[in-house]
Amino acid sequence: MKLLLLAPLAAALAAPENWPQFRGPESLGVAEDPRLPDTWSETQNVLWKVDVPGAGWSSPVVWGDRIYLTSVISAQAGETPKKGLYFGGNRDLSATAHEHRWMVYAIDFDTGKLVWEREVHRGAPRASRHLKNTYASETPVTDGERVYAYFGNLGLYCLDRQGKLLWQKPFEPAATRHGWGTAASPALHRGRLYIVNDNEDRSYLVALDKQTGKQIWRVERDEASNWASPFIWEHKQRAEIVTSGTRRVRSYDLDGKLLWELGGMSSIVIPTPFAADGLLYVTSGYVGDQTRPVFAIRPGASGGISPQDTRVAWHLPQAGPYNPSPIVYGGRYYTLLDRGFLTCHDAATGKEIYGRQRIAPEAAAFTASPWAYNGKVFALSEDGDTYVIEAGSGFRVLRKNSLNEMSMATPAIARGSLLLRTASKLYRIGRKG
Repeated sequence: MKLLLLAPLAAALAAPENWPQFRGPESLGVAEDPRLPDTWSETQNVLWKVDVPGAGWSSPVVWGDRIYLTSVISAQAGETPKKGLYFGGNRDLSATAHEHRWMVYAIDFDTGKLVWEREVHRGAPRASRHLKNTYASETPVTDGERVYAYFGNLGLYCLDRQGKLLWQKPFEPAATRHGWGTAASPALHRGRLYIVNDNEDRSYLVALDKQTGKQIWRVERDEASNWASPFIWEHKQRAEIVTSGTRRVRSYDLDGKLLWELGGMSSIVIPTPFAADGLLYVTSGYVGDQTRPVFAIRPGASGGISPQDTRVAWHLPQAGPYNPSPIVYGGRYYTLLDRGFLTCHDAATGKEIYGRQRIAPEAAAFTASPWAYNGKVFALSEDGDTYVIEAGSGFRVLRKNSLNEMSMATPAIARGSLLLRTASKLYRIGRKG
């Protein structure tokens, strides 16, 4: 029985041929493949690299021989963002009140050559953004036949493998906290697309038919701005749509009915929920709060639950990250903190294995989520440096791989390669020969 229960997780961790969404299969950010590289530079183990016009912090997604990527091209050069956490990065809409082009790209996996590019919208932005955010920060999702590109305050666009626009679903723009913009990516499950839009005007969760884009249902949410993507949690009892929020973590059934909710999050919520080894993990950690929780939740909850509820396997009150989503690897729960620290806990019990460890003296800004494979945990800094850390009960940095350009997008892993996006390029990194 134990082997049967572990089978779905083992399948997700096996060498992935496809990486269809943010953080890949099951939103785990984890794979196993001896072909995957642990050493690279701007030239070493680079199978190809291509320039990506415009700006976007969306992750690449992969299906078969195609890589899909989004970007927005501005007619005027924008202000260069600073790295790290700081106040004053918000700008009003006048800063971007000129023509932009919202783009979707298909890139050949083997060669890096452009297969097609499609402009899905042209015009001036209808909402502001933070300097470090972009108008293409949501990661698309694909089922192999179609790619669904979501641009938060604009709309959702469905294209086939040849780049033909099949349908589009516009969304009304909504104000976000301090005008920071949007970033939550869509989820795709059994013929439906699920989108969470938590904003300052009217927050909601909506389900759309993937074939037509027609709305199936929509539920209003008592939330202000958040940036966490929804997660579809499938376990032996049911499938549920888990959404993180400032006021409540909420889980809905596939028809939009509320199943359970849990309070106690920080005032800004960004990390994506995920499940591993039979537990659901939700967290938030705005750096200005004292409350920065991690919750590990058992399946089968209903109604309102609290940290003391039996459905909560364990919780930590002050261990959550601000931007990066944590990972579970080898039975350990790793948290990458934005200012350059890594922590490790037992994934089943929450017991500390090691506390805050400084990754490197020069590494002080991390936004991309960590990933893991082949006995190593990887942490990509905003400087474009990936720190390779030995997985296990002790903390040890093995090496640093530098691309020397600002990086905030979480990489994709597929077919023995790492696909890593910087501010201007997409790299396919793999073991040469």
